[in-house]
Amino acid sequence: MRRLPTTVCAALLWAPLAQTGQALTLDLPPGTTTNISTSETLARYPLPIGPFANGQMQTRAYEGPMVQTAWQIDAPGVNTLQLLAPLRAQLLQAGYSVTFECDAPACGGFDFRFGTMIIPEPEMHVDLGDYRFLAATKGPQAVSLIVSRSAALGFVQLTQIGEGAAPVPLLTAAATARTGQIALALPQTSPTSIPIDTTSAPSDLASRIAAGEAVALDDLVFASSASTLSEGTYPSLVALADWMTSNPDLRVALVGHTDASGSLAGNIALSRQRAQSVRQRLIDRYDIPGAQVDAEGVGYLAPRVSNLTPEGREKNRRVEVMMTSTD
Repeated sequence: MRRLPTTVCAALLWAPLAQTGQALTLDLPPGTTTNISTSETLARYPLPIGPFANGQMQTRAYEGPMVQTAWQIDAPGVNTLQLLAPLRAQLLQAGYSVTFECDAPACGGFDFRFGTMIIPEPEMHVDLGDYRFLAATKGPQAVSLIVSRSAALGFVQLTQIGEGAAPVPLLTAAATARTGQIALALPQTSPTSIPIDTTSAPSDLASRIAAGEAVALDDLVFASSASTLSEGTYPSLVALADWMTSNPDLRVALVGHTDASGSLAGNIALSRQRAQSVRQRLIDRYDIPGAQVDAEGVGYLAPRVSNLTPEGREKNRRVEVMMTSTD
Protein backbone atom coordinates (compact mmCIF):
# COMPACT_ATOMS: atom_id res chain seq x y z
CA MET A 1 0.00 0.00 0.00
CA ARG A 2 1.13 3.57 -0.70
CA ARG A 3 1.18 5.60 2.50
CA LEU A 4 -0.33 9.07 2.83
CA PRO A 5 1.94 11.93 3.92
CA THR A 6 1.13 12.64 7.55
CA THR A 7 1.54 16.39 7.01
CA VAL A 8 -0.90 16.70 4.15
CA CYS A 9 -3.82 19.08 4.72
CA ALA A 10 -7.11 17.29 5.36
CA ALA A 11 -8.83 19.22 2.59
CA LEU A 12 -6.39 17.80 0.05
CA LEU A 13 -6.62 14.16 1.12
CA TRP A 14 -9.39 13.26 -1.30
CA ALA A 15 -10.68 14.63 -4.55
CA PRO A 16 -14.28 15.91 -4.98
CA LEU A 17 -17.17 13.47 -5.02
CA ALA A 18 -18.30 12.06 -8.35
CA GLN A 19 -21.79 10.85 -9.21
CA THR A 20 -23.18 8.36 -11.69
CA GLY A 21 -26.88 9.11 -12.01
CA GLN A 22 -28.09 9.23 -8.41
CA ALA A 23 -25.51 6.82 -7.03
CA LEU A 24 -23.04 8.21 -4.50
CA THR A 25 -19.34 7.72 -5.14
CA LEU A 26 -16.70 8.78 -2.63
CA ASP A 27 -13.23 9.49 -3.95
CA LEU A 28 -10.81 7.85 -1.54
CA PRO A 29 -7.02 8.21 -1.39
CA PRO A 30 -4.31 5.86 -2.63
CA GLY A 31 -3.75 3.09 -0.12
CA THR A 32 -7.49 2.41 0.31
CA THR A 33 -8.83 -1.15 0.45
CA THR A 34 -12.49 -2.10 0.12
CA ASN A 35 -13.06 -4.54 2.97
CA ILE A 36 -16.72 -5.42 2.39
CA SER A 37 -19.94 -4.13 0.85
CA THR A 38 -23.43 -5.49 1.50
CA SER A 39 -26.78 -4.48 0.01
CA GLU A 40 -30.49 -5.04 0.54
CA THR A 41 -33.18 -4.23 -2.01
CA LEU A 42 -35.53 -3.04 0.74
CA ALA A 43 -34.44 -2.21 4.28
CA ARG A 44 -35.24 0.07 7.19
CA TYR A 45 -32.45 2.17 8.66
CA PRO A 46 -32.84 4.14 11.91
CA LEU A 47 -30.55 7.06 11.04
CA PRO A 48 -29.05 8.59 14.23
CA ILE A 49 -29.86 12.31 14.37
CA GLY A 50 -28.77 12.93 17.94
CA PRO A 51 -26.45 11.53 20.61
CA PHE A 52 -27.17 8.66 22.96
CA ALA A 53 -28.52 10.35 26.09
CA ASN A 54 -30.84 9.46 28.96
CA GLY A 55 -30.87 5.82 27.94
CA GLN A 56 -31.94 6.33 24.33
CA MET A 57 -30.81 7.59 20.94
CA GLN A 58 -32.78 9.92 18.70
CA THR A 59 -33.24 8.45 15.22
CA ARG A 60 -35.23 9.03 12.04
CA ALA A 61 -36.32 5.96 10.06
CA TYR A 62 -35.58 5.68 6.34
CA GLU A 63 -36.70 2.87 4.04
CA GLY A 64 -35.53 1.73 0.62
CA PRO A 65 -32.50 0.08 -0.99
CA MET A 66 -29.61 0.08 1.48
CA VAL A 67 -25.87 -0.38 0.96
CA GLN A 68 -23.18 -0.54 3.63
CA THR A 69 -19.51 -0.38 2.64
CA ALA A 70 -16.36 -0.45 4.79
CA TRP A 71 -12.89 0.63 3.71
CA GLN A 72 -9.52 0.66 5.42
CA ILE A 73 -6.91 3.29 4.59
CA ASP A 74 -3.16 3.12 5.01
CA ALA A 75 -2.93 6.43 6.88
CA PRO A 76 -0.50 6.46 9.82
CA GLY A 77 -0.56 9.76 11.68
CA VAL A 78 -3.88 10.94 10.21
CA ASN A 79 -6.52 11.56 12.88
CA THR A 80 -10.25 10.91 12.65
CA LEU A 81 -11.10 14.54 11.91
CA GLN A 82 -8.68 14.48 8.96
CA LEU A 83 -10.37 11.28 7.77
CA LEU A 84 -13.87 12.73 8.01
CA ALA A 85 -13.36 16.33 6.81
CA PRO A 86 -12.84 15.59 3.08
CA LEU A 87 -15.76 13.16 3.08
CA ARG A 88 -18.01 15.80 4.63
CA ALA A 89 -16.89 18.24 1.95
CA GLN A 90 -17.75 15.75 -0.78
CA LEU A 91 -21.24 15.20 0.64
CA LEU A 92 -21.89 18.94 0.82
CA GLN A 93 -20.68 19.39 -2.75
CA ALA A 94 -23.08 16.65 -3.86
CA GLY A 95 -26.03 18.53 -2.33
CA TYR A 96 -26.40 16.69 0.98
CA SER A 97 -27.23 18.56 4.19
CA VAL A 98 -25.55 17.47 7.41
CA THR A 99 -28.21 16.70 10.02
CA PHE A 100 -25.98 15.46 12.85
CA GLU A 101 -22.26 15.14 13.56
CA CYS A 102 -20.35 14.14 16.68
CA ASP A 103 -17.13 12.65 18.02
CA ALA A 104 -16.96 9.72 20.42
CA PRO A 105 -17.57 11.56 23.74
CA ALA A 106 -20.30 13.83 22.29
CA CYS A 107 -21.96 10.91 20.48
CA GLY A 108 -22.34 8.93 23.67
CA GLY A 109 -19.25 6.71 23.42
CA PHE A 110 -19.91 3.03 24.00
CA ASP A 111 -23.72 3.30 23.95
CA PHE A 112 -23.89 5.22 20.67
CA ARG A 113 -21.45 2.90 18.90
CA PHE A 114 -23.49 -0.18 19.82
CA GLY A 115 -26.80 1.55 19.20
CA THR A 116 -26.23 2.09 15.50
CA MET A 117 -25.70 -0.32 12.60
CA ILE A 118 -21.99 -0.97 12.14
CA ILE A 119 -20.33 -3.73 10.12
CA PRO A 120 -18.59 -6.13 12.57
CA GLU A 121 -14.85 -6.47 13.05
CA PRO A 122 -12.49 -7.03 11.37
CA GLU A 123 -14.00 -5.39 8.26
CA MET A 124 -14.97 -2.26 10.22
CA HIS A 125 -12.91 -1.37 13.29
CA VAL A 126 -14.30 1.21 15.72
CA ASP A 127 -12.18 2.42 18.62
CA LEU A 128 -14.71 3.18 21.38
CA GLY A 129 -12.73 6.26 22.43
CA ASP A 130 -11.78 7.61 19.00
CA TYR A 131 -14.45 7.73 16.32
CA ARG A 132 -16.56 10.34 14.49
CA PHE A 133 -20.06 10.04 13.08
CA LEU A 134 -21.92 12.09 10.49
CA ALA A 135 -25.48 11.83 9.16
CA ALA A 136 -26.63 13.69 6.05
CA THR A 137 -29.76 13.77 3.91
CA LYS A 138 -30.78 14.80 0.42
CA GLY A 139 -34.51 14.57 -0.22
CA PRO A 140 -35.57 10.94 0.33
CA GLN A 141 -31.94 9.77 0.51
CA ALA A 142 -29.89 9.49 3.69
CA VAL A 143 -26.26 8.59 4.33
CA SER A 144 -24.17 8.10 7.42
CA LEU A 145 -20.42 7.95 7.86
CA ILE A 146 -18.47 6.61 10.80
CA VAL A 147 -14.68 6.88 10.82
CA SER A 148 -12.19 5.46 13.30
CA ARG A 149 -8.64 4.17 13.33
CA SER A 150 -6.14 1.71 14.72
CA ALA A 151 -2.45 2.48 15.21
CA ALA A 152 -1.64 2.55 11.47
CA LEU A 153 -4.97 2.27 9.63
CA GLY A 154 -8.00 4.47 9.16
CA PHE A 155 -11.45 2.88 8.83
CA VAL A 156 -14.50 4.33 7.07
CA GLN A 157 -18.03 2.98 6.87
CA LEU A 158 -20.61 4.48 4.53
CA THR A 159 -24.30 3.60 4.86
CA GLN A 160 -26.60 4.69 2.02
CA ILE A 161 -30.36 4.26 1.99
CA GLY A 162 -33.02 5.44 -0.40
CA GLU A 163 -33.23 6.01 -4.15
CA GLY A 164 -29.82 5.83 -5.79
CA ALA A 165 -28.16 3.55 -3.25
CA ALA A 166 -26.13 0.96 -5.15
CA PRO A 167 -23.35 -1.47 -4.21
CA VAL A 168 -19.62 -1.19 -4.80
CA PRO A 169 -17.42 -3.92 -6.30
CA LEU A 170 -17.02 -6.80 -3.86
CA LEU A 171 -13.98 -8.85 -3.06
CA THR A 172 -15.26 -12.33 -2.22
CA ALA A 173 -17.48 -14.78 -4.06
CA ALA A 174 -19.83 -15.05 -1.09
CA ALA A 175 -20.29 -11.30 -0.94
CA THR A 176 -20.74 -11.01 -4.71
CA ALA A 177 -23.65 -13.44 -4.58
CA ARG A 178 -25.50 -11.07 -2.23
CA THR A 179 -24.95 -7.85 -4.11
CA GLY A 180 -26.12 -7.73 -7.72
CA GLN A 181 -25.17 -4.93 -10.10
CA ILE A 182 -22.12 -2.74 -9.49
CA ALA A 183 -22.66 1.03 -9.51
CA LEU A 184 -19.67 2.54 -7.71
CA ALA A 185 -16.19 2.44 -9.20
CA LEU A 186 -13.60 1.77 -6.50
CA PRO A 187 -10.11 0.22 -6.61
CA GLN A 188 -10.15 -3.58 -6.81
CA THR A 189 -7.62 -4.53 -4.17
CA SER A 190 -7.24 -7.54 -1.95
CA PRO A 191 -8.95 -7.27 1.44
CA THR A 192 -6.81 -7.09 4.53
CA SER A 193 -7.93 -7.78 8.07
CA ILE A 194 -6.87 -6.09 11.27
CA PRO A 195 -3.91 -8.02 12.65
CA ILE A 196 -4.80 -9.96 15.79
CA ASP A 197 -2.11 -9.79 18.45
CA THR A 198 -2.87 -12.66 20.81
CA THR A 199 0.25 -12.22 22.88
CA SER A 200 -0.51 -8.88 24.60
CA ALA A 201 3.17 -8.61 25.53
CA PRO A 202 3.39 -6.69 28.82
CA SER A 203 6.47 -4.86 27.55
CA ASP A 204 4.51 -2.94 24.93
CA LEU A 205 1.05 -2.87 26.55
CA ALA A 206 1.50 0.64 27.95
CA SER A 207 2.72 2.11 24.66
CA ARG A 208 -0.16 0.52 22.75
CA ILE A 209 -2.77 1.86 25.17
CA ALA A 210 -1.15 5.31 25.08
CA ALA A 211 -1.28 5.17 21.26
CA GLY A 212 -5.06 4.76 21.43
CA GLU A 213 -5.34 1.03 20.78
CA ALA A 214 -7.82 -1.28 22.44
CA VAL A 215 -5.50 -4.03 23.72
CA ALA A 216 -6.73 -7.54 24.46
CA LEU A 217 -5.51 -8.99 27.76
CA ASP A 218 -5.23 -12.45 26.26
CA ASP A 219 -3.55 -14.15 29.23
CA LEU A 220 -6.62 -13.79 31.47
CA VAL A 221 -8.39 -17.03 32.35
CA PHE A 222 -12.10 -17.50 33.07
CA ALA A 223 -13.80 -20.83 33.60
CA SER A 224 -16.25 -21.76 30.84
CA SER A 225 -19.44 -19.64 31.14
CA ALA A 226 -18.12 -18.18 34.42
CA SER A 227 -17.75 -14.49 35.14
CA THR A 228 -15.07 -14.60 37.84
CA LEU A 229 -11.41 -14.18 36.92
CA SER A 230 -9.44 -17.26 37.93
CA GLU A 231 -6.78 -16.92 40.62
CA GLY A 232 -3.23 -16.36 39.51
CA THR A 233 -0.78 -13.66 38.54
CA TYR A 234 -1.31 -12.32 35.04
CA PRO A 235 1.59 -10.42 33.43
CA SER A 236 -0.81 -8.23 31.45
CA LEU A 237 -2.57 -7.07 34.65
CA VAL A 238 0.75 -6.40 36.38
CA ALA A 239 1.86 -4.27 33.43
CA LEU A 240 -1.49 -2.48 33.28
CA ALA A 241 -1.49 -1.77 37.01
CA ASP A 242 2.09 -0.44 36.86
CA TRP A 243 1.15 1.89 34.01
CA MET A 244 -2.01 3.13 35.76
CA THR A 245 -0.13 3.71 39.00
CA SER A 246 2.45 5.76 37.10
CA ASN A 247 -0.30 7.71 35.32
CA PRO A 248 -2.96 8.41 37.96
CA ASP A 249 -4.64 11.09 35.83
CA LEU A 250 -5.44 8.64 33.03
CA ARG A 251 -8.66 6.61 32.91
CA VAL A 252 -9.24 3.34 31.12
CA ALA A 253 -12.21 1.16 30.24
CA LEU A 254 -12.21 -2.62 30.40
CA VAL A 255 -14.51 -4.06 27.72
CA GLY A 256 -15.60 -7.70 27.86
CA HIS A 257 -16.30 -9.76 24.72
CA THR A 258 -17.78 -13.23 24.21
CA ASP A 259 -18.25 -15.67 21.38
CA ALA A 260 -21.64 -16.01 19.66
CA SER A 261 -22.95 -18.93 21.73
CA GLY A 262 -26.23 -18.07 23.42
CA SER A 263 -28.44 -14.98 23.44
CA LEU A 264 -27.19 -11.44 22.93
CA ALA A 265 -28.58 -10.24 26.27
CA GLY A 266 -26.96 -13.11 28.13
CA ASN A 267 -23.61 -12.57 26.43
CA ILE A 268 -23.63 -8.84 27.09
CA ALA A 269 -24.31 -9.52 30.77
CA LEU A 270 -21.56 -12.16 30.93
CA SER A 271 -19.01 -9.97 29.15
CA ARG A 272 -19.75 -7.04 31.45
CA GLN A 273 -19.42 -9.25 34.53
CA ARG A 274 -16.04 -10.50 33.32
CA ALA A 275 -14.82 -6.94 32.75
CA GLN A 276 -16.09 -6.00 36.22
CA SER A 277 -14.22 -8.98 37.71
CA VAL A 278 -10.98 -7.76 36.12
CA ARG A 279 -11.68 -4.24 37.38
CA GLN A 280 -12.19 -5.57 40.91
CA ARG A 281 -8.90 -7.49 40.73
CA LEU A 282 -7.07 -4.28 39.82
CA ILE A 283 -8.71 -2.50 42.75
CA ASP A 284 -8.25 -5.25 45.34
CA ARG A 285 -4.80 -6.56 44.47
CA TYR A 286 -3.06 -3.59 42.88
CA ASP A 287 -4.70 -0.67 44.74
CA ILE A 288 -5.96 0.97 41.56
CA PRO A 289 -8.59 3.64 42.40
CA GLY A 290 -12.05 2.60 41.26
CA ALA A 291 -12.60 5.99 39.62
CA GLN A 292 -9.66 5.29 37.29
CA VAL A 293 -11.18 2.27 35.56
CA ASP A 294 -14.62 1.52 34.08
CA ALA A 295 -16.01 -1.86 33.03
CA GLU A 296 -18.44 -2.58 30.18
CA GLY A 297 -19.44 -5.56 28.04
CA VAL A 298 -20.51 -5.90 24.42
CA GLY A 299 -21.20 -9.64 24.19
CA TYR A 300 -20.58 -10.99 20.69
CA LEU A 301 -21.09 -7.68 18.84
CA ALA A 302 -17.40 -7.06 18.06
CA PRO A 303 -15.73 -10.34 17.03
CA ARG A 304 -12.09 -10.41 16.00
CA VAL A 305 -12.53 -13.47 13.80
CA SER A 306 -15.28 -15.85 12.71
CA ASN A 307 -17.20 -17.70 15.43
CA LEU A 308 -17.58 -20.75 13.18
CA THR A 309 -14.58 -22.62 14.64
CA PRO A 310 -13.53 -23.44 18.23
CA GLU A 311 -10.30 -21.50 17.67
CA GLY A 312 -12.25 -18.46 16.50
CA ARG A 313 -14.62 -18.57 19.45
CA GLU A 314 -11.66 -18.77 21.83
CA LYS A 315 -10.06 -15.67 20.27
CA ASN A 316 -13.33 -13.76 20.52
CA ARG A 317 -13.65 -14.44 24.27
CA ARG A 318 -11.53 -11.68 25.77
CA VAL A 319 -11.32 -8.53 27.89
CA GLU A 320 -9.79 -5.47 26.24
CA VAL A 321 -8.43 -2.31 27.81
CA MET A 322 -8.51 1.13 26.23
CA MET A 323 -7.73 4.65 27.41
CA THR A 324 -10.85 6.80 27.71
CA SER A 325 -9.67 10.19 28.98
CA THR A 326 -6.85 12.20 30.49
CA ASP A 327 -9.00 14.04 33.04
